[in-house]
Parts: sequence; C-alpha cells; structure tokens
Amino acid sequence: MDRTPAWGIKPVPERLRVLGLLDTGLLWGNLGVSLLVLVAATIFVPALALPEALLAILIGSAIGNGMLGLAGMIGADARVPAMVLMRAPLGQRGSWGPTVLNAAQCIGFAIFELLIIALAVAALSDELFGFRAQWLWTLVFGGVALLLALLGPIDFVRKFVRKFAVWAVLASLLYLTWWALDGSGFGNLWERDGEGGWSILEAADVVVAITVSWIPLAADYTRFSRTRRAAFWGTSSGYFLASTWMWALGAILFFSRDITDAAALPVAVAAGGIGAVLALLAVTVDETDEAFANVYSTAVSVQNLAPGVPQRALIVVVAAVATVGALTIDLLSYESFLILLGSFFVPLFGVLLADWLAAGARYGADDVFRAPSARWGMLAAWIAGFGLYQWLHPVGPSWWTDAIGEPPDYGIGATLPSFVVTFALAYAIATLGRRRF
Repeated sequence: MDRTPAWGIKPVPERLRVLGLLDTGLLWGNLGVSLLVLVAATIFVPALALPEALLAILIGSAIGNGMLGLAGMIGADARVPAMVLMRAPLGQRGSWGPTVLNAAQCIGFAIFELLIIALAVAALSDELFGFRAQWLWTLVFGGVALLLALLGPIDFVRKFVRKFAVWAVLASLLYLTWWALDGSGFGNLWERDGEGGWSILEAADVVVAITVSWIPLAADYTRFSRTRRAAFWGTSSGYFLASTWMWALGAILFFSRDITDAAALPVAVAAGGIGAVLALLAVTVDETDEAFANVYSTAVSVQNLAPGVPQRALIVVVAAVATVGALTIDLLSYESFLILLGSFFVPLFGVLLADWLAAGARYGADDVFRAPSARWGMLAAWIAGFGLYQWLHPVGPSWWTDAIGEPPDYGIGATLPSFVVTFALAYAIATLGRRRF
C-alpha cells in the first residue's frame, strides 16, 4: 500500500479510502482524549456549579460534534484536504485566508499540547525521581509527534491507535475517573454552588470552540474514509464520547481535588499515588496524537498555498517550530485563544455547509479545482459571522476588545447566532447567485 504522508491536495483514490466506521471512530476518539481538554474545563469552574458545568459540556459537545461530523462527511465526499476543500465556497485564492488562520491555529495548538505534555511528564518525573527537566520532555515529545506525523493517517490508526493507544487510554480513563470520585462525596460536589460570572451558554461556547477547532482539519483525515456514513458517524461519535468524558472529568477533578489553577491539575494527579501516576502517564503519551494531528494538518494546509513543496519537509519544519514554541512560551490567555478560534471557524463552517447544500450536498473535483479566484459574497458572509461573534463575545488583545466595547448581556453565547446568520447569508448568496459569487 502507498504511504499516505506524501498524498497532497489531489483527490484520494479509492484504493486509499480504507478507514471504515471503526477506524474513523477510533481515530477521532483518540484525538478527543486530551490533557488540553482536561485542563480547559477549569476555565468555567468554579464559576458554574457542577450540574451547570456538565449541562454546558453536553450542550457544547452536541453542537460542536454535529458540526464536526458534517465537516468530516463533506471531506469524505470531496476526498481532498480541508483547506483545499475551502476553495469550493470561497474560491481558489479566497481559501488562502482560512489556510493561513488554520496553519496558525494548528501550530498554536501543537505548542499548547507539547506544553501540557511536558508539564505533566515533568510533574511525574518530579514525583517519582525528584527532577522535572521540562525542557527535555518537550524535546522528546516533539520528536514523537514528528515521527507520528511522518506515519500519516492510515498507518497512525493501524500501527498506533489500534495496537496500543485505545486500550491503554481506556484503562487509564476508567482509573482516573474512579480516582477523581473516590472519597470525594459526589453528593456534596453536586450541591456545591458556583461562584458566578459565566452563563451555561457562554461555557458551552468554550466547549464548542475547542471542538470546532478540529473542523478545519477534519477532511485531512476523513478523505481516507470509505464512505460518507463512516466519516460522519465515526468523527462525531468518536470525538463526542471521548471529549465529553474528558471535559466532565476535568470539571469533577477541579471540585473533588480543590484545584485552583489549570496548570496545577496534572501536578495534583501526579501526587495521587502510583495508579494515578501510571494512568496520567498513559494519557500523556497518548496526547502526542493531538500534536501529530496539528503538525500533519499544518503541513497539508500549507500545501494549499504551495502544492509543490514536499509534505515530509513541511512536517519536519512544523514540528521543529512547535517544539521551539513550547520551549519559549507559557500557558497565558488560553481562554481568549480558544474563543478567538471559535469566532473564525464557527462562521467558516456555516459558509462551507451552506455552499455544499446549495451544490446538491455533493462536491466534485470541479467544485474544488475549477472554482473562481474568489467568491466575494461568501467571503463577506464569513466576515459578517466573525463580526457578529466578536460583538456578542469579544476576545483578543486589549486594544481589540476595548475597540469593540462591552458586549450585550443576552446570555445566549455567540456560537449559535453567528452560525445561523452566516449560514443564512451564505445559503442565500450561493443559491440566488447560482454559486458564482
């Protein structure tokens, strides 16, 4: 079988569409098991009580994973990478904007993931051996992410996920869940009041933001799925089950172990005894699959701009940049980073879905490779959705949020309004303009 890393922007041939429902579900379930999600749950607790946090997690997961599954299905339909797919709704050069943003977010997430991995392993090594050496673990796991990215999606699933990751992670999550609940008095946790400052829908926005950050990557992997059905259900259900578990576990750990800082969560787990240490180690090693996905997808995204550049060379460069970044920055402004990504990619998906439906819920090669240079109406719909999101929930540098001003206090979040408005505008433009805008 041909190795998949070198497969660039052309439609994947039938002989390489080998990932069935189970393989796709295992891939996305594995990507959903993330220390990044585990610590991200501390963003909106203890502002919300535990029942409120769990409700926000369910709402955000249902919305985000529905979008993610549809994006995966569209990717399986077109059989091209995600940023190449954006040529259909936005035009050949119109897709360059999302491509640059996606490459930036992928590198950003790769850096954050390597930071979280190194932080967790440093806590483990300090607990077991008395030294942290966080810089060393950053280099080690940056190298592991590079090797996994060079495998490509098919070999990654068959040689890493199937044979090792799925079993080790499942056992670890079961243990960590038991450890989080053991002796904590779940009834007391359930009745503990929140401190206020967040609504349920605002917290759901954070959950959606992390989930939809995968939308611009989905087609990079589902283009290798056998069918649209396998792509939709494998992507949405696999990521939903795993990520919801991690969100809930992070919220419970916050309350049951009195964690007051996101960075302190891995340290607290590491101090929980040998069982917790081994479980955290397994989850931490598995975390490299998130770094793999972001390194691989950055390289594939860049090929939309420069299809002639060898993919393997791009993978090496991206892995090196992410590793250096993880060595030189810290975990600041994480909440703003997440919501800012959501403000770009929620409306972007609205544009993609509207155009795909207007095209008869099918994309062919001509839709992608014979698209006009730019479809200005669709680009305008995307920008309008971004503007609405930021008006409802402004995030970013202080000069940006100061310029936007105080958001209206509707308590409805920004995800659904921005998606609905963008989708309606884009669908009208795509339909009335006969897809020529």
